[in-house]
Amino acid sequence: MDVLFLGREGIPLYQTLLASETARAALRFYHPVEVPYGVIVRMASLGSALSLVSELRWYMRRYVRTVLFEIGSEIYCTLALATEVYYGRQIRLHSPWPYRFLYVIKDRAFAGVVPLDPESDPEHCRIDDRDADRVYEVWRSESEEPTVDERSAEHTLSDDDTV
Repeated sequence: MDVLFLGREGIPLYQTLLASETARAALRFYHPVEVPYGVIVRMASLGSALSLVSELRWYMRRYVRTVLFEIGSEIYCTLALATEVYYGRQIRLHSPWPYRFLYVIKDRAFAGVVPLDPESDPEHCRIDDRDADRVYEVWRSESEEPTVDERSAEHTLSDDDTV
């Protein structure tokens, strides 16, 4: 399972994380990979991925736009949904998932969110290849909104959150 940390615009996330002794210690066994718009970390399980995100909470609030968890081939989910699945254990993910959106990356940075109807096929959405470097299909929880504030993540970690 991959965990994708999407950095805020203008922040070299990979260098920022490795410059910190605390973040380096948390990431030392995972060999993070730098991508133009953030960092990818390969994890063994959802539980270990949530634990890593919790360890990196301080960096999440300051330097990360959002974190996405790969739950299937080319399918990611939000932190809120990953938390509900892992801790609640009442949600059973199934395809097609009714609460989805596309996360668009252009010019090595976040470019926008495209909400999807429950019946729509992400393959047939009108996103011109010239308008995006990469598009992620993201599943969200029912309570989450499919839009993203330009400066914050879908689910911003607060000091009270336990992941």
